[in-house]
Amino acid sequence: MDPTNQSLRTELDRFLAGEGAHASFDQAVADMPPDLCGTKPPGSPHSAWELLEHLRIAQWDMLEFSRDPKHVSPKWPEGYWPHTPAPPDAGAWSRSVQSFRSDLTAMRELVTNSASDLFTPLPHGEGQTLLREALQLADHNAYHVGELVWLRRVLGAWK
Repeated sequence: MDPTNQSLRTELDRFLAGEGAHASFDQAVADMPPDLCGTKPPGSPHSAWELLEHLRIAQWDMLEFSRDPKHVSPKWPEGYWPHTPAPPDAGAWSRSVQSFRSDLTAMRELVTNSASDLFTPLPHGEGQTLLREALQLADHNAYHVGELVWLRRVLGAWK
């Protein structure tokens, strides 16, 4: 593999991992008090649970679109958000975090695999490439991780 292509894959992997100038996903969700997961403070349109689930669903959709030509995306916007502001049960937060991590690992593996074509448009898309999907996923995650950090600060649950 040429060094430029390898360098791009390495940087994409770092970007997807959340390495950079802001809090990572793992930092944003760590030790979230369960009693605050469904709380919407004044001025916030979403709870931490809603943001977490939105992150999980959107990331899953971008991953599956990138690797499965038969994937059908959820209906926008309602398919990308949970139906309630609070987790439905005590284990939901942890399951969502684990699912997010698993899908992020899968996208990182797809991007770093030298057999994956970063530049050719996906045949089932409308011009999207794996590179575009990876950048969009990383950008989307960074945006909403920032919202989670803000929400936790407002709720007094950020160290």
